[in-house]
Amino acid sequence: MTTRWIRGAAVATALVGGGAACSAPGGGAGGGGSADSVVIGVASEPDTLSPLLGYGKDGNSKIFDGLLARDAGLKLRPALAKALPEVGDGGLTYTYTLREGVEFSDGEPLTSADVVFTYRTILDAKTNSTSRSELDAIKEVRADGADKVVFTLKYPYAPFAGRTVLPIVPEHVAGKQDPNTGAFNTEPIGTGPYVLADWRKGEKLTFKANPHYWGGTPKVKTVTMAIVEDDDVRATRLRSGDLDGAVLPPNLAATFSNDENNKTYQAKSYDFRTVSLPTAGKVTGDRAIRQALDVAVDREAMVDKILDGAGRPAYGPLPVDDPWFAKGIERDQDLAKAERILDEGGWKPGADGIRAKGGRKAAFTLLYPSGDKVRQDHALAYASDAKKAGIDVTAESATWEVIEPRMKHDAVLAGFGSTGDPDFGLYTLLHSSLAGDGFNNMGRYDNPAVDEALDTGRRSQDQATRKAAYETLQRELVKDPGYTFLTHIDHVYVLADRWQQLTTQLEPHEHGFASGPWWNVEDWRPKQ
Repeated sequence: MTTRWIRGAAVATALVGGGAACSAPGGGAGGGGSADSVVIGVASEPDTLSPLLGYGKDGNSKIFDGLLARDAGLKLRPALAKALPEVGDGGLTYTYTLREGVEFSDGEPLTSADVVFTYRTILDAKTNSTSRSELDAIKEVRADGADKVVFTLKYPYAPFAGRTVLPIVPEHVAGKQDPNTGAFNTEPIGTGPYVLADWRKGEKLTFKANPHYWGGTPKVKTVTMAIVEDDDVRATRLRSGDLDGAVLPPNLAATFSNDENNKTYQAKSYDFRTVSLPTAGKVTGDRAIRQALDVAVDREAMVDKILDGAGRPAYGPLPVDDPWFAKGIERDQDLAKAERILDEGGWKPGADGIRAKGGRKAAFTLLYPSGDKVRQDHALAYASDAKKAGIDVTAESATWEVIEPRMKHDAVLAGFGSTGDPDFGLYTLLHSSLAGDGFNNMGRYDNPAVDEALDTGRRSQDQATRKAAYETLQRELVKDPGYTFLTHIDHVYVLADRWQQLTTQLEPHEHGFASGPWWNVEDWRPKQ
């Protein structure tokens, strides 16, 4: 996860400050009232709108389409492909036939060459793509005529079809540019239901309905994403009618519960909050410290007090109600056990209650992104629980520009989580081959048993073998925690009650732009 957008709704490159914070993001009389436009307040904006660099890789981009897409229940369905893929050669080949008559928003037709270009560019090591490790299974992608694409895999990869929700870009435009620096990153052209009409950095992105969209012209003609980093400001602007909807923390969303003009949507998610514990840290690199912190935290209290019940305790990267969750790893706060672990690890209490070992105090800094109240509250609660075990954690807010170079040695209150298959989120989070690769494996975790489980889960097609591998992984994380997993959070949205056919999906960490009740905004219809 190497881009600011992939890190999700915790970040924005700029506050909407001064006059911009009080003016209508559409430049007119505010968000309120129009049946064919919607203005949404989100906390962050993308660094890029190019799928070649990772934008929209999990689907639901409004500018682009993938070969496949996911419905409300996350079941794969055809998008740019006219049907689900034909799988052959024991799971080593996937053949897609393209839908007829699809055009990019500049009027040029979609062909198999565009699909081949997209995947080959992402797989090229010279492209700064966050998606490349996720496509490791691909040996070759080639066109078979103008309307067929054939993927040949290095090994059978059970969830491969789920990777082909990745958005397709036009070779005739992007192919003439450097994928890392070209204008396409901010001036995208796709096949999706909307086109980018305006991007004012730090303020808003405006999308207009694509009249040539193959799925039918959307009824909602204009979608504006207003960039408002501060949670309280988003709530205030929503209440004033300046916004039609917003991503909000549970406690602020609750203030709209009796508002007859707005409706609250609560989506279950794979999105978890965790503390990365760098192996290079002088204190966090000690396994006894990591084990003690794992049992010192009160996860239930964090759900109740910070999330107002809108979430679940996180005992690992997979939520407790996920079919891949390893039953029996649930654990309560146990301060006595934390103290025993520290005693046995040579960390002895000092006169001030803070433990020390070899003259080094059990103290470290925990960074969290500025403006994110939910992460701030998690960081402060974590520090409070750690103090009870004799570990001094100093919570410190900073921008991501400050956090990124420090995360090799300093702990970070991070957020991750991907839907679709365990491989999609766990490999990049934990595999040692990705240690220090941007925001992949940010704590540089290195555990051979976890690596073996990840490789088995990625390469096996046998469901029982995969399940056993991921259970082994989760139990190993309890014994050797590289992170302290805290909570899985529900995503909460408040939206003016003027449309119908709004639903939520089970959501990944990345939300705001792609997920939320507006994941299918092209299908909305005004209420009569």
